[in-house]
Formats: sequence, C-alpha cells, structure tokens
Amino acid sequence: MKAYINATVWTGFEYIEEAQLVINGGKIEAIGRDVTIPSEAEIIDLSGKYVTPGLIDVHTHLGVHPEGLGIEGHDFNETSDASTPYVRSLDGISPQDKSFIEARKNGVTTVQILPGSANVIGGEIVAVKTIGHVVDEMVIKSPSGMKAALGENPKKVHGSKGKSAVTRMGVAGLLRKELMRAEDYQKSLENGTVTSRDLGLEQLAKVIRREIPLRVHAHRADDIATVLRIKNEFNIDVTIEHCTEGHLIVDHLANNPVPIAVGPTMSAKSKQELANKAWDTMVLFEERNIPFAMTTDHPVVTIDHLLTTVKTAVNHGLSEETALKAITSQAAVHIGLADQVGSLIEGLDADLVIWSDSPFQLMAKVEQTLINGETVYNREKQ
Repeated sequence: MKAYINATVWTGFEYIEEAQLVINGGKIEAIGRDVTIPSEAEIIDLSGKYVTPGLIDVHTHLGVHPEGLGIEGHDFNETSDASTPYVRSLDGISPQDKSFIEARKNGVTTVQILPGSANVIGGEIVAVKTIGHVVDEMVIKSPSGMKAALGENPKKVHGSKGKSAVTRMGVAGLLRKELMRAEDYQKSLENGTVTSRDLGLEQLAKVIRREIPLRVHAHRADDIATVLRIKNEFNIDVTIEHCTEGHLIVDHLANNPVPIAVGPTMSAKSKQELANKAWDTMVLFEERNIPFAMTTDHPVVTIDHLLTTVKTAVNHGLSEETALKAITSQAAVHIGLADQVGSLIEGLDADLVIWSDSPFQLMAKVEQTLINGETVYNREKQ
C-alpha cells in the first residue's frame, strides 16, 4: 500500500491541490484532500509534483506495425481480401515492439490497437496495457470493436486490383452487403438454422448484436456522413476514427452524437483526404459540447508525441481541461473502459503518471509511470 501526498492531481475531470492518493492491490483506494492515510501505508511526498491518470491513446497500431522493422513488420493490413472480419489485431501484436517502452516513458498506460485501413472491413480490435511480454497478459478488452474504413484507402488498395469497390459508393455498398450478411447469420444463430459456421460472420455479428462498435476510419465530411447513415440503417453502435473534416459538418455531428477520435492532427497533409486537416476541429467540437478523444494513430505520429499533440491543441485554442480529458477520461469512454481506466477514482486501476510540473509546462517530465500500482518507468533509474 502506498500513499502519495501533497500533489496537484488531475482526476480526469478536475484538479485537486494538495491531494492525497492511496493505492492498494493495484487499485485506487482513496483520493482527496481529507483522506485518512492508513498506518501501514508507505508515504511518498509529492510536493510540487503533478499526478494524472495514465494516458490513453484510443487509435494506434503498436505491435502490429513495429518501428524499425520495415515491411517485415507490417502485420496490420490483411489485404488478401477487401473484407476480413475474421482477423484479430490481437494475433499480430508483438509486445517486443520498442514503442511500448516509449509509451511507458511518456506516460501512456493504455492503447487501443486496430488493424489498418486498407480494407473495407479490417478485423477485430483490442485494448491493452502497455506492459507485458505476452499480449494475452496485456489485454484489458478483447474485442473492443470491429475495424472498418471508408474513402481513399480501401479504394486505392482494392480498387486497383479490379476485384472490389473503386468508388466511395462501392466501398459503402460493400460495407452494407457485409453487414446484411451478418444480420442474416445472426438470425440463423437465433433460429438454430446455421449449418456451417463462418468465423468472419460470427465476429461481425457482434456488431449487429451491439456487443461491440464498428469503428470506422473516415476523414472526409462525406465519409463521416456515410458512417452516420449506415449506423441508422443497421441500428448499430459506431465510432468515427480520425474525423478530419468534422469541423465542416459540426452541426450534423452535434445533432447525431457518436464517439469521435480526432487525429493524427500533427501529421502531414499527405493525401487529398487530409487537405482540410486543422486544429479548428477540436476547438469547434469543444464550443459545441461534442466530446472527443485524441489520437496519434501511431506510428503516423509516434506514441511519444501524444502529449505533444495535446499541448499543440491547447496552443491553438483548446482548453487544458478538454485536452486532458481527450487522453484520459474521455478516451476511456471512447474505448468502453471508463469503469476501469482513464480516471483517478476509487476502485479503478491504479494507472497514473507523476510529473515534475504541470504537463503543459514546456520542461515538464514524466518522473514515474505506474500500471496497476506498479512502477513501470522511473526516470531516475533509467
């Protein structure tokens, strides 16, 4: 049992000055200004320090696109077919990817790992903690969604083969066809008339049953609108991943609320879909009370720059509170884990970061990162 005292704590929702934080058995036992410290607790004085929840990146390719391996390490796009709901990012993750070390050094304790966006349907998604040698021991939610993609990427990858959709109409049409097949399969499951099991349809049927959301890569405003249209047609849960042109249809998003992950806003405008990329997206979302999470899309922007992204968004007009929520409490909501991570609340996992100063100060450093109450990075010992 440990008791951290005299810190300025960001709980995920608010700041508490001169706070006490007690962790026990990998969980947060107590937090506040008037906490009774158990006599058996090891007391650590954090005067002048800041504490936040462990940071969360909701959309990454850690482990399935390891840095430094080149094409041999590209295990995030199964391009043998335009629809591969039967694959799982879980099976492609290498915990030995050095980016997991970088994540911990920079206070990132939880990441969601997705297949890539080459396919119209890319496969199952998983959320993991950033410490471990066997991925099964790192998992905190599997599956956490089903990946889909609209627009330029599936058009380019599969349209060029002449065997799949070559237009946005075709991509959306193929997605609908697959969802309809999954609806029929689900009805067969309910009626007991399935004669031959189909792994892809079994996994996609979880979306139809609303057990997991369809997490859809969509940059352009028209693709974002298509996601919302398909959501309503099939009565499924969706998230919009990237939402680059969301600021162009902010009223439509405000009237049709779904979870949104914005980013990677720090990346280059490397293709047509990114031509209107702007920090205004997040600022306008805040003005219209549209909740969102923030992402690096690692390795598009590397995981060590998650906080850099947040600081840059603040420099462009986003409030510090909304920015921090986007990588803590709201990020946890986005991946469906708000009851476990993302906030410093009694009963949640003791994932936290100790900072030398306010995270928004230029020279602020991560001094320690804790996952489940255990120190996984200590700057003084590196």
